[in-house]
Order: sequence, then C-alpha cells, then structure tokens
Amino acid sequence: MKKKIKELTEPNDLDFKSKDEEEDLLSGFDELENWEPLEKAEDTAFIVSLVRQGETQSKIDANLDELERLADTAGITVLGRYYQKRNTPERGNFFGKGFLTDIHAKMLQAQAELLIVNEELSPMQARNIDQKFHIRVVDRTELILSIFHDHAKTREAKLQVKLAELEYQLPRLRKLWGHFDKERGSVRSVGGSAARGMGEKQIEIDKRLIRLQIKRYKKNLDDIMHQKETQRKQRETTKKICLVGYTNAGKSTLFNTLTDAGVLVEDKLFATLDSTSRQLKLNTGLPVVISDTVGFISNLPHHLVASFRATLMEVKDANLLLHVVDAADDRMDYYIAQVQLVLSEIGAEQINTLLVLNKTDRLETSFKVLIAKRHPKAVLISASEQTNIPALLERIEQDLFRSTKHRIKLPFEKGGLLSKLHEIGKVISENYLDDGIVIEVILEAEKTYLINDYIQDGSSTNQHP
Repeated sequence: MKKKIKELTEPNDLDFKSKDEEEDLLSGFDELENWEPLEKAEDTAFIVSLVRQGETQSKIDANLDELERLADTAGITVLGRYYQKRNTPERGNFFGKGFLTDIHAKMLQAQAELLIVNEELSPMQARNIDQKFHIRVVDRTELILSIFHDHAKTREAKLQVKLAELEYQLPRLRKLWGHFDKERGSVRSVGGSAARGMGEKQIEIDKRLIRLQIKRYKKNLDDIMHQKETQRKQRETTKKICLVGYTNAGKSTLFNTLTDAGVLVEDKLFATLDSTSRQLKLNTGLPVVISDTVGFISNLPHHLVASFRATLMEVKDANLLLHVVDAADDRMDYYIAQVQLVLSEIGAEQINTLLVLNKTDRLETSFKVLIAKRHPKAVLISASEQTNIPALLERIEQDLFRSTKHRIKLPFEKGGLLSKLHEIGKVISENYLDDGIVIEVILEAEKTYLINDYIQDGSSTNQHP
C-alpha cells in the first residue's frame, strides 16, 4: 500500500511547469480551518450484508447490529436489514441482480434513501449498483470515514481523516457522499435521477489535484510524527500507558476514572477520535503518562490505519497497553481477537499488554467467575461504577515497573546512592545504625543492579505490589 501511494505522489508524476502552478491548483482545497461536521442528505437507509457459508445466524445478526450502530452514529435511521447468502461477491454488482432488484423495490416502498453495504465495494461495483439499479449506495469504509470526519477535532485528526478520505476517493473519481458538497446540492430523487452535487463535480477534479493533496497531507503528517518523535526522546524517562480496545468498550470512561480528565463519553461508536494524555499517579511516585486512543473495529480500512499512523504511533511507543474489553458483550472473544489483529497490523503486538475486562456490573456473579477462569491474567472492573480500580492500579504498577521491594544496607559513604534511590524508586523507610543505613525501597527490576552489593539475604523475594 505504501509503495503504491509513493508511486502516485512522486513529483515526476505530477508534471508541473512551476511551483506556482502547483500552488494555484491546490488553492481553496486545503483549508482545514473551515472543517465542519457533514450535513447528511440521506436520513434513512437499508443495511445489507453478504453471508458466507458456515456463518451462524447469531454472527449474521451481530454483524448487522454493528453496522446499524455505525449508521446510528452517522445520523442515519435504519429502516430495514437484509442479507444474501453467497460465498463470493458478484464481480460487477457485489450482490446478485435479483437480490438488488428486490432491495430497490423494498427501498421505494419504505422510502429508504440509502443502501449501506457491510463491506468495501470496488469503484465498479458501487457505480453499477448506482447506475443499473438506481440505488444510492455507500459501503462500510465510506460510512466509517463519515463518522471520523464528524468526530475529528484537532488539526492532527483532521489531517489524518482528510488523507484517508482522499486515498479512498482517488480511484473512485467522486466525492465520498452527496452531502460532502459545500454547495449542498439536493438529494437523489425517488426515481433515481442524480441531482448536481460533489458526485458530479468530482469528475471535474482530476487525479493530479487529489495526488497533490495527498502529497501535502502526508508531508504535514510526517512533520507531526517528527515532532512527536522529538518529544518522545525528551520524555524517555517517563513510562507510557495506552488504552486500546474495540470501539465503545469503555476506554474513555476508564480514562476519566483514572485521571479525572473529563473526556467526552458517549454510548456511540468512535466517540473518541483525538487521543488525550494525562499524568497517572501511582504508588511508586515515578512519572507515568496514560493516553486514551481511538477505538478499533473489525474490517478497519487499511488506508485509514495508515493515515492514522501519527495517532497510532503513541500505541507503538507505549510501555504498557491496557486492552479494555466489554465483558458484557456476547462477542467479547471476537472483539479481543480483532484488536489483537489491528495491533499486529501496526507493529504493536509485542508490547506488554494487560487485559482489562470492563462493564462487569452488568454480569451475573456466576459469569464473572467463568470469565475470570477463562482469562486468569485479566483484571475485572467496572469503570462506570469504579469497581476494583485499586486492584487494576496495583496490576499496572506490577506490569509496568516489575517493581520489587528490597531491604538493603548502605555504608554511610554511599549517601549519593541513597539520593539516587529517592529519584528512581520509592524509599519506604530509612533506619540509621552505627555501621550504616538500613533502607526498604521499591525498585524496578532493571535497576536493581545498582543495589545488588547491598541487598540483605532474602529481602528481594517479595514482588510488589
């Protein structure tokens, strides 16, 4: 994917006579300061999915439930949900002709304005559904991009969303959705004729302009990543924690519980898009920063993951990941696997991860016991009810610092080492004797080499906490 984008955005491919020509072409198309939530022309929709052999009815329902929640987050009311059983998509239309003809009739009867497909359509498939069956169609990727657009608040998030929109848009030669049009053209009529809007105007915008925009946004994001890398090097002594998990798992609620940050919490998918960082106070007293990040979702578009590399850089740079899971969801294990898949895709699968099973206040006691046995290394909490949060903090300390309590005896001439221990660990007690100083200290495992010569027998066997 990276190689393909690079080929498209090489200066030699753009063939400009001057830098001024490039700037003139870009003029008016790169103003993030005028960013506004999308005004959606379509308020009602049918949702449809392709079902492969072996998929159970519960899985089919769960997939459609998630797509309906995505539609709701985008401000679209779902009037009907359907699926077609076939192992492979039809090359030209994705679905069979008979199925689409039937769907079109049902949409006219229900006055549904939009068809939302639970996978990414090829440009040809989307065009054929639109032109041959007179159905206004968007796919899962376009729907997610619409939600991301509405939820982007910071310049960094807007840059990342805009880059993903452009890379999706490039092979399609049309704007993402009719409501992307700044002129707010009228919606498609019931008969299927297209009104003038960005879908039509897109044909007037050549690929060269889109490639230029991609080039500019990628350069801006590279600058942001360079700044973050510089800041990271300046904070190398600070431990970093990132909250990760499937969207709507309760990450922001937990973040607020741990830090009193006041981050927006909504019962909607992708309520959090911009990452937020705060200091986390632990018993060790050592500096710790915790970050809330964008939620993951199954079938997350690859170019969206690539566009959000600046945000996901925080995940890759973490010392500990708190993988937050909605334990009250029947598909809990599926969501765990999907998050692990995304972590692997961004190169973060090797980072130390603590599984946090959230929303246990919604579970029966017997089921809590069951999932505790199934995930013995996990911590069960309720972020909203602040249940078992002290136990979570203890596990964070243990997993983050791998700290051990030691009893040591320092000669008086090693007073400088005592000062160092106050800086890098937590000194519990100091007892001045005639022949030295007896100290109890909590210290990270990798720093115990400083005190190996002074540890008293049997004093370093107790893991903290």
